[in-house]
Amino acid sequence: MKFDLHTHHFRCGHADGSIEDYIVAGIDAGLQVIGISDHSPYFYHEEDQPSPGIAMARSEFANYVNEVLRLKQKYEGRIEVLLGMESDFFPEYAESYRKAYVGVPFDYLIGSVHQVGGVSIFNRNRWKGLDEARQLGEKKSYYELISESARSGMFDILGHIDAMKGYYPAFSAIPAHEHIDETLRVIAENGVSIEINTSGGTKDVGGWYPSDEILERALHYGVNVTFGSDAHVPQRVGDEWELVRARLKEIGFKQWVYYRKRRQVVLPL
Repeated sequence: MKFDLHTHHFRCGHADGSIEDYIVAGIDAGLQVIGISDHSPYFYHEEDQPSPGIAMARSEFANYVNEVLRLKQKYEGRIEVLLGMESDFFPEYAESYRKAYVGVPFDYLIGSVHQVGGVSIFNRNRWKGLDEARQLGEKKSYYELISESARSGMFDILGHIDAMKGYYPAFSAIPAHEHIDETLRVIAENGVSIEINTSGGTKDVGGWYPSDEILERALHYGVNVTFGSDAHVPQRVGDEWELVRARLKEIGFKQWVYYRKRRQVVLPL
């Protein structure tokens, strides 16, 4: 069964196309299951849309949910449409997000760390002038936040867990094996999955998130995996799904998962 759990659309301000465009692209790509998972609003912020080019307005959240549910019904029998969301994880504001999600019939939630120390993980300038010790400190802080997101109980999937390398490929060489291993242990203990996210191919790093090395360690610790293209244009839906499946089998994985009504569905590779 071919699936893709990570897609965006115009509401986030930096993706092209409507939700329906992505569903149709999923059908064209041979998917049986597509998850819609646009960026969460900044629920904690007093402004409705403090960052128009990054996340949807809080006032659009209900419209987003209702549109996905409508399209779920419209395309029933052709493709299974799942209601998801890529939710920012800010530990100091976690309660605002919990309250916003109460009663929403999500199939799954992706928890993603997009900021460390108030700076975007994709900001190239964060690395300028940092010595080795401070670089390690940044990487450690990143993985501590990912661990905390796994412990929070809010999420089914953790998004792109080494995406800090996106515009700084040297990130992968910063020696932090013990921090990554501890994070993977925490993820496994809390029954959360990680995604293989193929959008790294659109960034400077030119590869998937996470690296093969991290996937090998994830297998060792018993972490479940899923797939997400992180498509911001409809043409990328399902991008490199077959390559990811083949690579996971080479690494030694026997299965991967997706989610329906917050319950894990296991599929053999």
